[in-house]
Amino acid sequence: MQLTSLARLGVIALLGGGLVTVATPAAATPVPRQVHTAGRTVTVGTDAAFTWPGVYFEGRFRGTSVGLKLDDAVNDYDVQVDGGPPATLVTPGATTQWITGLSRGDHTVRLAKRTESPWNAALFGGLVPGPGGRILAAPAARHRQIEFIGDSWTAGYGDMSTSRDCSGEGVLTRNSNADQAFGARTAKALNADYQINAWSGIGMVRNYNGSSPGTDYRTYYDRALQAADESVWRRPASWHPQVVVIGLGTNDFSTPLNPGEKWADDAALAADYVAAYQGFLDKLRKRYGPATRFVLTYPDLSYRTTALADSVQRIVRDRHDRVSALYYDNAALGLDLLGCDWHPSSHDHAILAGTLTTYLRNLFS
Repeated sequence: MQLTSLARLGVIALLGGGLVTVATPAAATPVPRQVHTAGRTVTVGTDAAFTWPGVYFEGRFRGTSVGLKLDDAVNDYDVQVDGGPPATLVTPGATTQWITGLSRGDHTVRLAKRTESPWNAALFGGLVPGPGGRILAAPAARHRQIEFIGDSWTAGYGDMSTSRDCSGEGVLTRNSNADQAFGARTAKALNADYQINAWSGIGMVRNYNGSSPGTDYRTYYDRALQAADESVWRRPASWHPQVVVIGLGTNDFSTPLNPGEKWADDAALAADYVAAYQGFLDKLRKRYGPATRFVLTYPDLSYRTTALADSVQRIVRDRHDRVSALYYDNAALGLDLLGCDWHPSSHDHAILAGTLTTYLRNLFS
């Protein structure tokens, strides 16, 4: 059993398919007030714990330097100052990462989690002012909010790679960046706050190649920390997305059914998928209200595209009120799928983001 550095704070991560146990901290304070975030977090002491990919924190400070308090030996991060090119922190560990040599004056800083870590919670302890500086009030929340729900495409699995072969220790992690995936790109283009609630290999009712039977995306969606049974996400009143973009179905349909799986054939799988999707939409509609729009996205799955497309279109017909579908035609869009293991590349995510941004602009107008 391997423990993360969060064990000392009551957050224990059991690796190798185990579960995270989160102890409720005594006298917990809110997520550091000096930063803005829309991602799912759990307060641990004075810090914010998180696991979902793409969680970001934005702050403001005055001075020539600032420190970022982190405790994470598993994930990679992008750091931006004043909207400039991002610098990558590779598994920073327990540290205060200093940014120095800035011009005097007011600055912005943004920290974004690049990678996936369902069983390893990270800690962000906020900003530390440099000598003679101070932390300013957090940036205001954006009016627009978008929630992205999905699998590896949404999580940015292997999107920074230039080779489909990402074998080797750490290669996949170094080449995955949720902050450059289509969801984050789309939200930034629309000046929206966002959540990326994605988990690679997970489907609506069936995971990739029938793995982990008895669990699916719905098993984990309501959790603040993905693999933590007791970590129920309590939606803050401030989180009320105008649009929820859902991309679930690739893992359900992309591989043939294996002997012993619970579905007799593709028709049975499709029926189960449709029923589960409809139930999931009903749940989200109850949570977010009648005004929220839902966009169901799905890609080209070669010979199994028809089963997925027919299922999604049936859901749209049955749940037509503010529910629509967006098909990503790989050939028509010019996707090269040169990311790890035939996933979308950075080139592809730029195309997907452009397509989705145009689609959402029409919904927002």
